[in-house]
Amino acid sequence: MLLELTNYLAQYDSGFSVFQYLTLRAILGVLTALVISLVVGPYMIRHLSSFQIGQTVRDDGPRSHLSKAGTPTMGGALILVAIATATLSWSDLGNRFVWVVLLVTLLFGAVGWADDYRKLVRRDPRGLAARYKYLWQSLIGLGAAVFLFFTASSPAETQLIVPFFKTVAIDLGWVFIVLAYFVIVGSSNAVNLTDGLDGLAIMPTVLVAGALGIFAYVTGHANFAKYLGFPFIHGVGELVVFCGAIVGAGLGFLWFNTYPAQVFMGDIGALALGAALGVIAVLVRQELVLLVMGGVFVMETISVILQVASFKLTGRRIFRMAPLHHHFELKGWPEPRVIVRFWVVTVILVLIGLATLKIR
Repeated sequence: MLLELTNYLAQYDSGFSVFQYLTLRAILGVLTALVISLVVGPYMIRHLSSFQIGQTVRDDGPRSHLSKAGTPTMGGALILVAIATATLSWSDLGNRFVWVVLLVTLLFGAVGWADDYRKLVRRDPRGLAARYKYLWQSLIGLGAAVFLFFTASSPAETQLIVPFFKTVAIDLGWVFIVLAYFVIVGSSNAVNLTDGLDGLAIMPTVLVAGALGIFAYVTGHANFAKYLGFPFIHGVGELVVFCGAIVGAGLGFLWFNTYPAQVFMGDIGALALGAALGVIAVLVRQELVLLVMGGVFVMETISVILQVASFKLTGRRIFRMAPLHHHFELKGWPEPRVIVRFWVVTVILVLIGLATLKIR
């Protein structure tokens, strides 16, 4: 919206042409989302508290979590408002990639909202039945995958890029739909599983989103893509603004979500942010790099899968509790130590992912 306004004003004052620069709009996206989060955050926390929309705590979890009961939840709505406002303000709204990632994010947020609403407002501990939650996630993820496959305007949009190999790009054909579906839905659930400690999920999300923004800029810039040996995808660079919005909204939310948290994002935020990372990775053709940079999310998911499989097959548990962050808590690690160490691991993994830009 604001981009359209500046385009109009540029007819009368050439100074407004500066807003055409993608890097500037990405910075403005970060700042817009950050300011919205910081300004609206206190009001939303008070609003959630007044309606007694508070966190419920598992009885079999770490005892230190009992004090978290009643902490305002569904704060992920703040993140989505900030992301949507910043994206609509500074993105090229004629770009199909922008609409795909924004709609997928908001629709997954709607699924998370339904789950949170049933658990926190209706006091139904089961929330949205797992089969219905997965059904809606699948329909949205599959819909996005099919749309991207049939609207692809170049072979690069459906090829699998292998990290560290400059000339390896595998034509996927219809397998692209399957891969995109699993990346979007899997990433959504992985971030949701990680969201169990104060600030644990949001900072890795910010770091990975920032890195994906760099990949989007390179892939959408013909000269940089050619120099670094990446396939050029016209228009995908516009996702830098969306990635910037995630960074700004995430940092603003972390202001209130850092230990001890004043608010939790809930499924409305976790499912949406995970899906956002997944669909961005699909659009910039970096699904494999996402697995590396989002290694913390992957480890958390694998720990749950292994725990469930081991218990069903042998009756024994591999970890003291899953997801993995609870295992370390029950081993005696203080919550802030678990959080910061997971952040450090993410920084390392993101740097490894970014190294694939040049080491090819």
